[in-house]
Amino acid sequence: MVSGQVTVMFISKKALKRGVRSSYRRLRELRMIAKGLLSTKHPVLAHIVPMRRCNLSCTYCNEFDKVSTPVPTEEMFRRIDRLASFGTTIVTISGGEPLLHPDLDRLIQRIRRRGMLAGLITNAYLLGPDRVERLNRAGLDHMQISIDNVIPDDVSKKSLKVLDRKLRHLAAHAEFGVNINSVLGAGTRNPEDALTISKRAAELGFTSTVGIIHDGGGQLRPLADNEQAIFRQIMARGRRSYSRFKQFQENIARGRPNDWRCRAGARYLYVCENGLVHYCSQQRGYPAVSLYEYTREDMEREFHTRKLCAPFCTVSCVQQVAMLDNRRAPQTRQERVPLTAPEFER
Repeated sequence: MVSGQVTVMFISKKALKRGVRSSYRRLRELRMIAKGLLSTKHPVLAHIVPMRRCNLSCTYCNEFDKVSTPVPTEEMFRRIDRLASFGTTIVTISGGEPLLHPDLDRLIQRIRRRGMLAGLITNAYLLGPDRVERLNRAGLDHMQISIDNVIPDDVSKKSLKVLDRKLRHLAAHAEFGVNINSVLGAGTRNPEDALTISKRAAELGFTSTVGIIHDGGGQLRPLADNEQAIFRQIMARGRRSYSRFKQFQENIARGRPNDWRCRAGARYLYVCENGLVHYCSQQRGYPAVSLYEYTREDMEREFHTRKLCAPFCTVSCVQQVAMLDNRRAPQTRQERVPLTAPEFER
């Protein structure tokens, strides 16, 4: 009986701690939105890449290699500090596979200490109980895990079969928010697996999203009829979807263009492992300016620049950030680069 009481007390304390952190995180998110609505002069979201290498080789992905070494930690600190100096509100660490970076926890701590929300995109293969506790202590705010199928196939090894035990541990112990993202249109053997993954995410108390496969320039590849049906079912189940973005996504699923103002290079920054600022992961090559040389004048220019790739873009994080400014500041400058950026220099 005493043992049972101790267990209940432990669970209650952990649940209380998670609840407090969740409430505090939500408050900071609301402040971020308010700050973004009040001013257009700072980046809302930046993606940084500390590790281009990945432990997997998903055939649809163009964001990894097998040879890169980690960006030195002190250099990553300087990049994080530079983003903080711009007033950036969210920094998400991506890759490659960022869990391969030996000092990932310290990078997250640096982001938090500079007053920014810290996110992480991972395939979760390297996520054990110890790593979850370390990420809790580092102060991670959000994690996105990519899972594309129930059983691994030739296209993607990111499967529910391999990762479900890790998801259960996250549900029990993670003090940060967890989202599960699946990609449709990538050629996986059973696209309806995305529905199973979405349901499992809900069972574990996680949010879930679905992305649509794109070409090397981030441009749309329309979904087949059965994939469109799956997409709509998952979108309808989303907890925090709002009408305009759902319509945006619906157009993408049907292969229709969207009329929107992409703020890449201003409100959204993608910083590659070489420390260069690009529009996004799929338009690597422009402006391709060192983060240390990138200025507020550059951001002002890109804020007002119309991107030729925008109508058929599938990069949802850029689209969501742009919604803060959709009804203001028409874009009067014309982009000077081709739709598809050159092959990224490894």
